[in-house]
Amino acid sequence: MRLENTGIEDSIVDIKPLDRLMGKHAFIRAGQWDYERVTYDYKISSKEKNITYYIRIQGYAVEGDVDRGNAVIKLMTPLLGKHYYPHGVEYGEEENFPENLVNRAADLVSKVKKEIEIYTK
Repeated sequence: MRLENTGIEDSIVDIKPLDRLMGKHAFIRAGQWDYERVTYDYKISSKEKNITYYIRIQGYAVEGDVDRGNAVIKLMTPLLGKHYYPHGVEYGEEENFPENLVNRAADLVSKVKKEIEIYTK
């Protein structure tokens, strides 16, 4: 599910402060990057058996290189996904997400967006 109109999409930020503030809000990049793209995930556990939710914020380098740590990242529309063990994460619009989860996701993205504004170019 796309989390539309969060205001974070199209933000342009240097990779180093972006990594710091995303980590501060428990969005983890870990090994999810290549030379031109980054993905930050926020894990939300569920009481449902074998289900975990993720808020995913992706971005791509408009200049520089992620590997070298000098990239300038343009963020994309955040996603809310549902991980089905062992099959993977589904982001489709046909997925059903509890309203409280969607509200929580929007709130978390909003908090990140407020801090990103300090660093946007």
